[in-house]
Amino acid sequence: MIPLTTTRLNSTTPTWSADHKWLYFISERNLHSLVQSPWGSRQPEPFYTETQNIYAMPLDSPGKFPFTPVDSWLSDSVFNPSPPADKHPQKDRPVDWNYAMRTLYQVPVKSSNLGGLDAADGFIYYLDLGPAGNHAGGKLFALKTQESKTYEPIEVASGVAGYTLSANKKRLLITFTNRNLAIADANGQKIDVEKSALELNNWNFVVDPRAEWKEMFVDAWRMMRDYFYDRDLHKVDWVGVRQRYEPLVERLTDRYELDDLVGQMVGELSTLHTFVVGGDKRRAPDQVSIGFLGALLKKDPRGLKIEHIYQSDPDYPEVSSPLNKPELRIREGDIITAVNNVRLSDVSDISELLANKIGVPVKLSLLDAGAKPYDQIVRPFSPGGDENLRYGEWELSRREKTDSLGKEQIGYVHLRAMGGGDMDDFVKQFYPVFNRQGLIIDVRHNFGGNIDSWVLEKLIRKAWMYWQGRSGGPAWNMPFAFRGHVVILCDQMTCSDGEAITEGFRRLGLGKVIGMRTWGGEVWLSFDNTLVDNGIASAAETGVYGPEQKWLIEGRGVEPDFVVDNLPLETYKGKDAQLEFAIDYLTKQIAKEPVPITPAPAHPDKSFKY
Repeated sequence: MIPLTTTRLNSTTPTWSADHKWLYFISERNLHSLVQSPWGSRQPEPFYTETQNIYAMPLDSPGKFPFTPVDSWLSDSVFNPSPPADKHPQKDRPVDWNYAMRTLYQVPVKSSNLGGLDAADGFIYYLDLGPAGNHAGGKLFALKTQESKTYEPIEVASGVAGYTLSANKKRLLITFTNRNLAIADANGQKIDVEKSALELNNWNFVVDPRAEWKEMFVDAWRMMRDYFYDRDLHKVDWVGVRQRYEPLVERLTDRYELDDLVGQMVGELSTLHTFVVGGDKRRAPDQVSIGFLGALLKKDPRGLKIEHIYQSDPDYPEVSSPLNKPELRIREGDIITAVNNVRLSDVSDISELLANKIGVPVKLSLLDAGAKPYDQIVRPFSPGGDENLRYGEWELSRREKTDSLGKEQIGYVHLRAMGGGDMDDFVKQFYPVFNRQGLIIDVRHNFGGNIDSWVLEKLIRKAWMYWQGRSGGPAWNMPFAFRGHVVILCDQMTCSDGEAITEGFRRLGLGKVIGMRTWGGEVWLSFDNTLVDNGIASAAETGVYGPEQKWLIEGRGVEPDFVVDNLPLETYKGKDAQLEFAIDYLTKQIAKEPVPITPAPAHPDKSFKY
């Protein structure tokens, strides 16, 4: 094996030209940050996107680069000599790899985020995915590989999710983001999507579900055998496990039962990150979605009383309850008597009147505190929106409690999970309180993800110098470093990457862990090992260990420094013993070791030389 590109840069997707004289590939070499300084209200960091371009490596030493521009000034053979005649066919002449690796050309296309590259006869095809965050699909381009005054890529199709070039380089199969397919000639021309569409509605396949279930059962067993992080499979007789469970495949009656069987089988390995999900399952076509009003409703002789309207963060009104909009006069204590002129007394439950009404204007008839009737138009939201609002109120109440009991000296940040959106939540919560004397990071109920490094990176920053103008308070470098005392809260429902950030927090010496022992799942996984019907029987593939050469967290969880439980009855009454303990602990730490404001030196200072 011969390494053709440097190990200092990421290079992917090699493809041979039709005449086998050139090797094209994608490489990340356009490394120019969109952010030019660390200053700003959210500590902007270097951000790199559209880093990829297409490069060409000559496998035929005397060959001329196909994209050399034609210029009249170079038309004379003295300045633009033709390469010597090839007396030895490419297939008979070995490649001078040293020459090839030293002679690299950049193909004349703009840098971007690229999703594919193929060389056809006379053309290079590549998929431009567009700017970061683009979800509309990419654009498939074709670029001629012959001399020209200008090299303008031809847009073959847009809204593309992916494409495949046929083995003979003559045809293209294009997949669009709307899941449609098209087949077209690889002739470098823009395709007519309607004429090239691949019609699948009249395709029929004979499928034997029982045969597929047998295949998927064995595939799930094999994937665990081949990908499980421990080669000894936790000392489990994996062949014996298959022999015990496989006869039950004959008794399966649907895909859901296969999930149950595979789940029981992989459970023999006693590892938490093993999921059995997805697949070709039968689902009712008439799914009915129910709208929610974002409130606690209680039966009343006149209808439903609005006992409580769930509150959202007032700084983000877009997630507020449908009943809590500035233009509405609805108040807690009011009575809903009818929905769209249908009286609640005529139905068994209000959900019957809110069926299929998510985001749809609905007229509510109500009685105010003085029993005066009035009408309001609201837009119910989804069950997920309702759940998010209820959770948001809990977060808001934790923050307000911390502000109150901590006397505005202690900040509060809660992370529901560890995904990209949760990093957005961290930004919204952390930067407003980065200069307080204490901080609570709350990962209770956190069900994981993979952003622990991002959050920990922010928390380990240390201030080492300060700036002071003629007025106002000081600022420090590193920007937005937290200078006070920090604790982290966890509980029995802190899972996966929520556990990783908790253990990392302690090992990095950031502060104490408060709460209850966590879930205990730290063998990480991917969802790449799909079954034939696109279902997943995940294998826990990557174990986690520390510098002491011992596996971490899996099967035990993270042990808190201070064990504090939230008892059910007290929690129901509104008490949060874990949060209160954290506030009390930080208050004492602040009193013991207050964080100085670090004022500027008095002037004139004899140490200054003017």
